[in-house]
Amino acid sequence: MKGIAYQKDPYGLGGESKGGSYSDPLSEEANCKRDIPIMREAGTNTIRAYSVNPDKDHDACMRLLQDAGIYVIADLSEPSQSINRADPQWTVDLFDRYKAVIDTLAQYDNTIGFFAGNEVTNNVSNTDASAFVKAAIRDSKQYIKDKGERWLGVGYAANDDSSIRELAAHYFNCGPAEETIDFWGYNLYSWCGDNSLSGSGYDKQVEFFSDYSVPVFLAEYGCNVPDGAEGRLWQDTTALYSDDMSDVFSGGIAYMYYQEENDYGLVEIDDDGKVSTMFNYEILSSRVAAATPSSTQASAYTPTNSAAACPSLASNWKVAADSLPPTPDRALCECVYDSLTCVPADGLDTESYGEIFGFICSEDSALCAAINSNTTEGVYGAYAACNDTQKLAVVMDAYYLDQDKAASACDHDGKARVRDDAPEAASSCEAKIESATKSASAGGGGASSTNGAGGDKESLGVVGHGVQTVSVFGRCAVGLYSVAAAGVGIVTIVL
Repeated sequence: MKGIAYQKDPYGLGGESKGGSYSDPLSEEANCKRDIPIMREAGTNTIRAYSVNPDKDHDACMRLLQDAGIYVIADLSEPSQSINRADPQWTVDLFDRYKAVIDTLAQYDNTIGFFAGNEVTNNVSNTDASAFVKAAIRDSKQYIKDKGERWLGVGYAANDDSSIRELAAHYFNCGPAEETIDFWGYNLYSWCGDNSLSGSGYDKQVEFFSDYSVPVFLAEYGCNVPDGAEGRLWQDTTALYSDDMSDVFSGGIAYMYYQEENDYGLVEIDDDGKVSTMFNYEILSSRVAAATPSSTQASAYTPTNSAAACPSLASNWKVAADSLPPTPDRALCECVYDSLTCVPADGLDTESYGEIFGFICSEDSALCAAINSNTTEGVYGAYAACNDTQKLAVVMDAYYLDQDKAASACDHDGKARVRDDAPEAASSCEAKIESATKSASAGGGGASSTNGAGGDKESLGVVGHGVQTVSVFGRCAVGLYSVAAAGVGIVTIVL
């Protein structure tokens, strides 16, 4: 893989668009016609696109890339729809986004595969987010398989944090094959300035991944310290394709094509859209041209390494290895909502959600078990993937039933209503709710707290293993409740 990251990113390395806006580089035909020859001249055979809009037409760019012998690996998320490390969830809406990108790019022969997340867990404070990314990997792989597509890999791009990097690498590669990564992308920036294999720590990376059981490549590289983009010597490129590294690493993706405020660019674009290559582009091009890495034909690829054991719970790893969040199921969420009696009032402002969640869950945290997740215990609410309104209804109805259907228990200052006209659940809905109930019971939970599937507070649909629902969530100290901002539209329940 001789790659370049091809996406405009005015937010800097690892940055995110606070407004959620982004440009889709694979849909801009004029730019593709201008840029692809320049990348090809640099010896590029792969590009990474970070945000793809599935509603746009990608035929022209993908054809131009294929004609130039360039493959594509794409991230499945976009700025306003991604697994948020501050409040990680794997939801129905996000899964729909992932499926749409897969559908869009799977049709092109030069698509290699996808990243289900990029640096989502980036330090010890948010290792819990990895459970949701791994669930996304599992479900994306299954979706590709169910669609009958050719093989398309699904992987993860990790940052280089010394306190978690080995744990993360093993976590995403352990367990049943249907849940694990197909490749590991590593965003590595430790080779800065005039350096060496040992001085940069690259030799340690080679040593660690030498017995890794799936392909590994640098999903980003190209440190711009100390002299900015134009001071890059790209010695790491020469090392990457040398015998010292190419037996372990399958190449890498240089960051990045566009010169922007973050100062990582290879080319500059003037106000008229004209391109001028930078000095460090010339250096990178010469090093790629001189590279003669060892390689293996796909037909001869026979992996011999085995995945390591899953990491145990520790102070720097808060994820149980043997349980993942459930696959988001829109039909289940709609079914359970339709079965409830106490629901949010029509037109209720989402800003009011946090107040109601806070009141109910502080009254009895077990009432919120069906929508909560506990990665340390490996226990996940059966309805945690539903949208905010559906989750609020599940909690409201649980409280209403817990209070013996007292009129005041479904009022919340006029923010809730008792629905006398709840539709009769179709047999398919009853089956879905029953299935979720059984999954919860098998994992130590219970039936969902719906009119059609139990009604007491100890019957709260969760999936997990080896613990009872009420005892797990009853031990949680309930703290702050609020509706998350940052454009992701999700309820934050910090326990």
